[in-house]
Amino acid sequence: MTAAIEVRDLVTHYGSRLILDHVALEVGSGEIMVIMGGSGSGKSTLLRHLLGLNRPTSGSIKLLGQDITTASAAEMHALRRNMGVSFQGGALFGSMSVLENVMLPLREHTELDEQTMAIMARMKLEVVSLGGLGHLLPSQLSGGMIKRAALARAIVMDPKLLFFDEPSAGLDPVVSAELDELILKLRDSMRMSIVVVTHELDSAFKIADRITVLDHGRILLTGTVAEVRNSSNQRVQDLLNRRPRQEEIDADAYLRRLTGG
Repeated sequence: MTAAIEVRDLVTHYGSRLILDHVALEVGSGEIMVIMGGSGSGKSTLLRHLLGLNRPTSGSIKLLGQDITTASAAEMHALRRNMGVSFQGGALFGSMSVLENVMLPLREHTELDEQTMAIMARMKLEVVSLGGLGHLLPSQLSGGMIKRAALARAIVMDPKLLFFDEPSAGLDPVVSAELDELILKLRDSMRMSIVVVTHELDSAFKIADRITVLDHGRILLTGTVAEVRNSSNQRVQDLLNRRPRQEEIDADAYLRRLTGG
């Protein structure tokens, strides 16, 4: 399988705190990779690195063969023509109509005329079942419709890479299932490589080709749904079965925190 995304020996610190500890993974062409983990596991930080929003302490990240940890601003601008992002809250501009929101990447990255951009945006709204609703403002949409409008914007340029941040967050089970089906449809019809960061187990097991489980900045396991379900790793099973983590207390570190030392 050809790798669309290659992460090698990725290390990230926030100050003196280690966030990602030698993370390595690959996402194949046309594959859906789900990244899972508990709060503070590092999955959101990893996503920000994959989007080129933050640079790591060390290591490399290749998107479509381009190492973005050393890429210039111009190179990243060009690469983003092949990237789509659907943010957790939708991140639609409230003062713009749905159609204008979807057209934004075309305005930023192309020199197409207005009519052509509008047609392309309407086509993607049809893909996400929002045809005929482009005139509405985001405030007039339901939570599920906002997610789909954000997805239409993410795919308006037919990107090779598509990233989701908690796509099912805040949605009821029926709408969440519909969004899962849409993600699978995009993979199958457009052959996109898709990375999904989520804590929703049902959604992850439904859409994933493979799952990467992060914990305390380290990868516990990367494997198929069956391999993750049947893993003998205790921490993986704790996450799957919602068992609280039992942490050992370092008395000296605890005292230093209390005294500010």
